Amino acid sequence: MMKFKPNQTRTYDGEGFKKRAACLCFRNEREDEVLLVSSSRYPDQWIVPGGGLEPEEEPGGAAAREVFEEAGVKGKLGRLLGVFEQNQARKHRTYVYVLTVTEVLEHWEDSVNIGRKREWFKIEDAIKVLQCHKPVQAEYLEKLKLDCSPTNGNTVVSSLSDSNSIYVTSSQTSVMPSTVR
Repeated sequence: MMKFKPNQTRTYDGEGFKKRAACLCFRNEREDEVLLVSSSRYPDQWIVPGGGLEPEEEPGGAAAREVFEEAGVKGKLGRLLGVFEQNQARKHRTYVYVLTVTEVLEHWEDSVNIGRKREWFKIEDAIKVLQCHKPVQAEYLEKLKLDCSPTNGNTVVSSLSDSNSIYVTSSQTSVMPSTVR
């Protein structure tokens, strides 16, 4: 299912959720500093870079494309952290990956076009910054802390079926185990 917007095509899954992808971009494999970007809508707020999947695009490819556009970084795409749902009026289902940054551009698409900024945060500081206006994104980092994985995993996930996904909603306090790691 697709919805056309000017300059953008939105894709939806069979349950009517907008398909999105994002990356927790880390400075190195220790995963102790994460890159956040300023929101295009609210420039004084920080967010995790991500956006909608294009038609026929795989979630991992979309996540890498979005961080390149929004944060101006390239890197090694690692494990799928989970698939997070936002159930309110928005109905988003976001595939969240771990990415170890290997290249940082001085100027990038969103910095030039909309003045987007980026900044490295310690994990605890990023959680605090996100909790008030993007609580689902704060949950990405909370899940990362629960997993206690010290390295990126270096496994590229190119496509997933729903049976291999982790679904986390903002009302859940625990995460169901998954075969994807």
